[in-house]
Amino acid sequence: MVTRDDVARHAGVSVAVVSYVVNNKNNVKEETRQKVLRAIEELGYNPNMAARSLKTRKTNQIGVLFNNLGNSFETGISLGLEQRARQYDQSLIFQTYIRSEEHKLKSIFSGRTDGIILMGQSLKPETIEHFAKFGVPLYSVLKPVQDHAYVRSIDIDWYDAMLKLVEHLKSLGHHKIGFMANAMHDHYHHVRFLHFRQAMEASGLEFEEHSLLQAGGYLESAYDRMSNRIKANPKLPFTAIVCAGDLMAIGVLSACKDCGLSVPGDLSVAGCENILMTSHTTPTLTTIHYPRKEIGYMAVDTIMGQIHNGDEPTDSTFGFELMIRQSTVKPTG
Repeated sequence: MVTRDDVARHAGVSVAVVSYVVNNKNNVKEETRQKVLRAIEELGYNPNMAARSLKTRKTNQIGVLFNNLGNSFETGISLGLEQRARQYDQSLIFQTYIRSEEHKLKSIFSGRTDGIILMGQSLKPETIEHFAKFGVPLYSVLKPVQDHAYVRSIDIDWYDAMLKLVEHLKSLGHHKIGFMANAMHDHYHHVRFLHFRQAMEASGLEFEEHSLLQAGGYLESAYDRMSNRIKANPKLPFTAIVCAGDLMAIGVLSACKDCGLSVPGDLSVAGCENILMTSHTTPTLTTIHYPRKEIGYMAVDTIMGQIHNGDEPTDSTFGFELMIRQSTVKPTG
């Protein structure tokens, strides 16, 4: 069994310093604290006392794992998180998720947060199990692509949302509908794509693989992908396209304009989040309203229940609204 003495030797510090770190004392330099945390992780040190300490000693801080701080959709969620956290006298620690550096999350958050809110990231099982071992709750706004029993989530019902959007387009006369997806299949956008395909099938419409455009999830990448597709062949295999995120949809609008395609005359375009910009584009964008602030409130309420009361969370769904605007009309062909 690994002892505190073993950790001290491995980290090159005194046993007292290891005790300070385990008990979350603030009289240790950050560089030293990180060294001790790495030693704890590398040696697998996990005595009951240490686990109990991490469970009972509160930092009054919650970690929030972003994908992109520049994404106004995620920023809108963070406003709800921050407002509700303030009501609980909690501080938030924001961290951008980089897949290749996921192992660093253990040292970044360990001993510094009472819980962690994800933004739909599918963390590796070993990362999840590390935080579970120390009793640190993980709760996700947006359903991750990969399920894990320890990570519950809150999201809208994307199947119902996509079904309503597809039925709207079908009612206008669109039978060939494309989709712009994030190229990363473990990104939360992929959940939306999977439900879009199910909605197409339920509506009696066939989705063809050449109608799938993959981009990086951002406005610029969506612009480039759509521009290249139009330049390769201006005759598109679909009369409408649904984009996994609003920024992607706005990139598509811009690409169509620059490449000489009219929206909605030549192509109807729809998004998925109802960020503020969608009501100010030309044309205004049909999209699914995602209640970002309210979902942020509920996420903080849920994780605080886990932290202070030991509540067992469940997956939750929130209401949505289909916002029909100028970017979707009857096809002209």
